[in-house]
Amino acid sequence: MAISSLPSVPDVPEKADRKHRKVEPVFWWMTVPTLVVFTLAIPIPAAIGIFYSFTNYIGVGKWHFLGLANYIAMFTDPQIRQSYIFTIGFSLVTVLAVNVISFLLAVGLTARIRAKVALRTVFVIPMVISGIVIAYVFQFLFSNSLPALGQALGVGWLKESMVTNPHLAWVAVVFVTAWQSIPGTLLIYIAGLMSVPEDVYEAADIDGASKFQQMTRITIPLVFSYVVINTILGFKGYLNAYDIIVGLTNGGPGTSTMSVAMNIVNGLTNGDYAYQMANATIFFIFTLIVSLLQLSLMRGRNK
Repeated sequence: MAISSLPSVPDVPEKADRKHRKVEPVFWWMTVPTLVVFTLAIPIPAAIGIFYSFTNYIGVGKWHFLGLANYIAMFTDPQIRQSYIFTIGFSLVTVLAVNVISFLLAVGLTARIRAKVALRTVFVIPMVISGIVIAYVFQFLFSNSLPALGQALGVGWLKESMVTNPHLAWVAVVFVTAWQSIPGTLLIYIAGLMSVPEDVYEAADIDGASKFQQMTRITIPLVFSYVVINTILGFKGYLNAYDIIVGLTNGGPGTSTMSVAMNIVNGLTNGDYAYQMANATIFFIFTLIVSLLQLSLMRGRNK
């Protein structure tokens, strides 16, 4: 039989082929366990905690339904109000300081300077050290080394430990948090700056643009999406500040550096389970709203 006389095989539509395509078993083996672990670790405990926030549960034993009593009480609690004021103010100041310093360092570390690769390595070192270890090291420096230096130099404000001064303790928290956060933010800015084509700067040089004009009219607009990313990641991370504050000031002096996360954890371990779960629920809603606002601003900028 001639080849030309063979019946032609009809083309199978691509969509129909996808419908009949068998899902590989490895897909289910990789997906289902992860989904189960995630559900057991986050959504279910969160739902249980939200339920108990409407009760008088202390973590063990019996409980009674209270309705919105915990939520009403927390809005008149000065300690909770102070923790929110500190956390929001600390987050705003830290995210501003970290982004400004990281951006300027990234500009310097992407310039034509010697040993810039070695310098990048040095600046990234704080990123690999535990936050609680960093906090204890700086706590020793603020409590012993700096006061001794202040005594030797005769500088009055240095003679007293910053972490025991209610007016300066927050500065110490911001400084240590920024010291640890700058490396991660720096790496993102370096990646953004290296993605800007050199031709753009060469054209600006030909047109006579100064370095400041190139920074404000070329560099910052082209890496603005990286600024937004660092701002979102940083602000969300600082809202949950805990380990550095515990190691540095333990929320003191008094409650002047008590963060919301620290307030919640302390309450959960001191028999205020339901009350602090109400606090955690409000804090989750607040964080979610902040994240949605930041994402909407990012989408509006990219249009």
